[in-house]
Amino acid sequence: MAIDTGSGGFVHHVCLYGSDEQFLDTAVPFLKEGLTGGSPVLAVTTPYNLGLLKDALGELAERMHSGDSAYFGRRSVDRVAAFLSHYQRHRVPGRRMRMLAEPVWHGKSPRQIAEWKRMEAGLTELLADAEVDMVCPYDIRSVPADVLLAARVTHPTVLDGTRQQPSVEFPGARAAAERYPPPAERPTAAAAVLGPTRDLGALRRFAREQAAAAGLDAEGAARAELALHEAAGYLMDGAGLRVEAWREPGALVWQLYRAGLEGAGPSPFSGLLPPGAAAGPEDGLWLARNLAESLDLRTEPRGVTLRLRISDAWAVEHH
Repeated sequence: MAIDTGSGGFVHHVCLYGSDEQFLDTAVPFLKEGLTGGSPVLAVTTPYNLGLLKDALGELAERMHSGDSAYFGRRSVDRVAAFLSHYQRHRVPGRRMRMLAEPVWHGKSPRQIAEWKRMEAGLTELLADAEVDMVCPYDIRSVPADVLLAARVTHPTVLDGTRQQPSVEFPGARAAAERYPPPAERPTAAAAVLGPTRDLGALRRFAREQAAAAGLDAEGAARAELALHEAAGYLMDGAGLRVEAWREPGALVWQLYRAGLEGAGPSPFSGLLPPGAAAGPEDGLWLARNLAESLDLRTEPRGVTLRLRISDAWAVEHH
């Protein structure tokens, strides 16, 4: 029985499996149909599962691109870029690409897990024009319970073997992402504060001062200054920003707050798509996401909070 993969743009399935056999029952028909039909195929999963697939597919596996999930985009912005880059390099006109893409959940903090859930929901919108059928496997034996609950919320369809059905729990990409907002965080008592200000020059000076106080070397300070400038330029849009900076283990944190919004705030997926050929309003935010260890947007009725974490790996060691 052939899998109905759709004929329009991006199609996004989730596969919940609890054994090697269940994984193969879904993954093998999905990938095999693509390989025998001449479609580009990518499998990104664990090394163990890649071994299972290569054994099951035999010589067909030689036609398949593959990768280890742990290295195929460590952050959400990297993951989206990796999908798009692979699609643009390997697409074949008239053939729908197939991707099997297993997320990595272990070792992530609650904030990182929420970010990844938002990205999973956002793929339906971010990749909407890509001629891609994607299956995201979730191992119910090891994935955290809250992640399993989110799996059906963040994917429009459920694939089990060759049987597929709409996920009645999927409310739409943005509504799904909004169920998993970044946590609200209070600055430490020692946080430095600037503003509200519309002066990007003052904001850059503030960034340099705080980076120096945190012990970042020249490269780290420049990275922090540029990330803050680009994030602030996106969020400001003529309004004043209040900026706070504080240290936490492993990072220097910047929190930008803009009060009052006319109309809707930023999308939960703002800045996740790489810049295109023409300049776009979110290009600077994408750069900030890449310079920072993480970037979280939280929109509330009273305003928008943007939080950046800059790794302190560039801190100068004092002996």
